[in-house]
Amino acid sequence: MNPDQILAEIREANLSYLMLAQSLIRTDRDQALFRLGINEETANLIGQLTPAQMMKISVGNTLLCRFRMDDDMVWSLLTSHGKGSANEGVARLHASILMAGRHQEAA
Repeated sequence: MNPDQILAEIREANLSYLMLAQSLIRTDRDQALFRLGINEETANLIGQLTPAQMMKISVGNTLLCRFRMDDDMVWSLLTSHGKGSANEGVARLHASILMAGRHQEAA
């Protein structure tokens, strides 16, 4: 993939992310805050963006969304494949609880 293709993919991902975020915020604000890992102020800004503003923001060369699983424990819980379906469900639940706690700390 050449640099121009990468930039085009970033722009497309940015626009898709902004559209999804705005839709989630307008549909269920509390769930959006949790699922997107954002605070009230950011939700207010995204919720009020016009389509033209979203297009303008999305054309930058920086990816707007990021991974929230930034430690080994969460990645290990999310990627524990082949350890049995019951344990996998518990691991995913544990990872969700850890990420929810981090959302509360950030808010």
